Amino acid sequence: METFLLLNRWLHIAAGFTGFFVAPVALIVRKGGPAHRLWGKVFFWAMLVAGGTAIVSASLNGLTFLLLTGIFSLYLAQFGYRSLHHKRMGAGQGPALYDWVSVLVGLLIFLTTLVYGLFSRPFNPVLVVFGGIGLMTTMRQLRGFWRPGPWPARQWLRNHISGFVGSYIAAVSAFSVTSLKFIAFPLNFLWPTLVLVPLLVWFQRRHVPKGEAVKL
Repeated sequence: METFLLLNRWLHIAAGFTGFFVAPVALIVRKGGPAHRLWGKVFFWAMLVAGGTAIVSASLNGLTFLLLTGIFSLYLAQFGYRSLHHKRMGAGQGPALYDWVSVLVGLLIFLTTLVYGLFSRPFNPVLVVFGGIGLMTTMRQLRGFWRPGPWPARQWLRNHISGFVGSYIAAVSAFSVTSLKFIAFPLNFLWPTLVLVPLLVWFQRRHVPKGEAVKL
């Protein structure tokens, strides 16, 4: 078991660091080009490995934060990747069974996280923030699946950016908590959200044409 945990830990660290450095590259290069697709796929698989190994380690060691960040990162990474398949959503294309299952599972997980954070003693703002962001994401996604007619222009792209950048925020948060010991709680959890969410909003506005509706 000790050997398994050690291998799992090093695999988690390797995948996490890969995603940490690859994500900015995917954001900088030309969107839709070969380099963007390549580094985007590398980041996606790195987040899947990092999130999966985090869940394994957290489950075996009772580490609530690592478990939550692993689930958070996994869900948002698949959300960002799956959004690439939603370019014609509502215009002859409807959500697949996988879409319904994933959004309902995410809704349940993030709602539970939010409620647990609100009623935990002592009060845990990290669970509230992570659970709240995840819940808003899944509710918007669910409303988009139910909404009749085609989605607003490039909504799939906004979702793609939200999912991947959100997954990156979760990864940076985990790195901050485990490695940047000089930052006090709860700022060590929350500074990646405070710093990177404005960047996320800027990227979304840059890649959605002006004057087009974007709200689901």
